[in-house]
Amino acid sequence: MRVVFFGSPDYALPTLRGLLDAPEVDVVAAVTQPDRPRGRSGRAAPTPVKRLAEEAGVPVLTPERIRREQTATIAVYGADVGVLAASAHILPTHLLEAFSHGVLNVHASLLPRHRGASPGAAAILAGDTEAGATIMQIVRELDAGPVLGTVTTPIEPLDTTATLTDRIAELGAARLVELLGPWVAGEVEATPQDESLVTYAPTLAKADGALDWARPAEELWRRVRAMQPWPQATTTYRDAPFTIHEAWPVDAPSDAAPGEVRAGDGAPLGDLLPGRAARAVVACGEGGLALLRVQRAGRRALAIEDYLNGDRDLIGARLGGD
Repeated sequence: MRVVFFGSPDYALPTLRGLLDAPEVDVVAAVTQPDRPRGRSGRAAPTPVKRLAEEAGVPVLTPERIRREQTATIAVYGADVGVLAASAHILPTHLLEAFSHGVLNVHASLLPRHRGASPGAAAILAGDTEAGATIMQIVRELDAGPVLGTVTTPIEPLDTTATLTDRIAELGAARLVELLGPWVAGEVEATPQDESLVTYAPTLAKADGALDWARPAEELWRRVRAMQPWPQATTTYRDAPFTIHEAWPVDAPSDAAPGEVRAGDGAPLGDLLPGRAARAVVACGEGGLALLRVQRAGRRALAIEDYLNGDRDLIGARLGGD
C-alpha cells in the first residue's frame, strides 16, 4: 500500500512509526506544518513529524494551506490512501478525492463523543471513565466521518491530558495499522456515527485553566489534570498568578470559605500517591483540594512541602480573591 501521511505534533509520531515499520506499507510522502519559531531562541524549527520523516528518507511537504496546486503535487505520488494524525491542515474535497481509498484519521476520542481539537482534556473534564482512539474516514464536516474501528483505555486517577493522549496515540497507531490493509482490500465497512450522541471538544484557551473555588473539589481536580500540559490550572495569590500543577481531592473544614487555604492534617493520600500527604488544603464549594505541586509567578514549580518551607503565609491565605 502506498500511503501519504498527514501529521505534525508528537501525537502523530506513533502512527507514522507504525506505518514505517509495517512491511506492507510504503510511506511515499509526509505532509506537515511549516517550520515555525519555537522556544526562547525564536528560531524556526521543524515539526516532530518532519524530523522523523526526514530521518526515514520520506519526502516531506510543508504547505501552509493545501490548495489545488498542493493536491496536484501530492497526487503525483500515486498513493492508495492517506492517513492523518493531528496535522492541523484542513483537507479540501479535491484532496480527499485524490485517494482511491480516501483519508483515514486517528482521532483521540471515542467518536461521536468529543469531536474537535481537545478530546483528551474534554474526556477528563467530563469525568469520563474511559477514552480511546477512533479510526474514521475523513469527510468535510469536523470529525463526522464513518468509523472503521476504535480502541479504548481507562482514564486513571493520575492521568493528565498529556499522559492520556500519549497512551491514546500509541493505541490508535496500532489500531490504524491493524485496519489499514483490510480497509484497502475492501474487507472493512465503515459505520456512520450516531449524530444524537455528538459532543464537542473545542480548542483550549488560556482562560480554561482558571479555577473557580466555588465549584466542587472533584470538578477542580479534573480541571487541574485536564489543563496539563497547557494552559495549566491557575488561580491568584497575593494578586499574582499562582499555578497548581498537581492536586488531590480531600475533605475540607466546614467553616472554611471557598479559596481559603488551611493546614492539612498530614495524613497520607493513599496508595496511588506513595509518600504524599495533605499539607495545604484549599476549601472548595464541596470538599477540598490538597495542593501537591505549585508555582508562583516567575519561580519554578515545587512540591508543596518544599514550597511551604519558603512561604508559610500560604496557609491562611485566600486564593482567587485576596
